[in-house]
Amino acid sequence: MSKYMIPANLAVSDTGFLFMPATGETFTLNEIGRKIFKLLQTGNSEDQVVKDICENYDIDAGTCRKDLDDFVGQLKNYSLLNEL
Repeated sequence: MSKYMIPANLAVSDTGFLFMPATGETFTLNEIGRKIFKLLQTGNSEDQVVKDICENYDIDAGTCRKDLDDFVGQLKNYSLLNEL
């Protein structure tokens, strides 16, 4: 189970376009960022995200974990992801 929650007012498109209606801010995710975001959004744990990404992309678990931690930090910094 994920320890994160996506803000309810965040609009997310299938192409990775994120829109915060309250502030008017927009963000764009690349393919892997979009996949990670959707995995977290559907309740996957960080371990499940690392496993999925490593199975589908050419990356080792250690590098993936570091990149995931950096990405999650950025999402939290921009209030696109909240810790439960």
